[in-house]
Amino acid sequence: MNKKIRILIAKPGLDGHDRGAKIVARALRDAGMEVIYTGLHQTPEMIVSAAIQEDVDGIGLSVLSGAHLTHFSKVIELMKKKGINDRLLFGGGIIPPEDVEKLNRMGVGKIFSTGTKTDDIVKYLHKIIKIDYE
Repeated sequence: MNKKIRILIAKPGLDGHDRGAKIVARALRDAGMEVIYTGLHQTPEMIVSAAIQEDVDGIGLSVLSGAHLTHFSKVIELMKKKGINDRLLFGGGIIPPEDVEKLNRMGVGKIFSTGTKTDDIVKYLHKIIKIDYE
């Protein structure tokens, strides 16, 4: 049996718009990945804890609230503290280009802007996350 890529999709903070996150989660699932969607209003602590419990290969944050620098930096800090900073952290939402560069320098993988084709996200994850098949 082949091991599947496991991705956690999370909505940090008070942002209540999750349609995009659900669309991405469904697209990843339809592409054969195992997807854990944590739901709305997650704290960085909840996100990292779920990532550990679910033993995911990557964490995707969806941020539309403008608090992306705060949320990503806290998740990165907790990932390092908990020893899972070898996992991919990526995201999407409404994030200005100058902040995308800041996030990349912090260690965040690709940031997908609104309107990105879900196939592009799937291809990126397959390219970055290498799974050893049993």
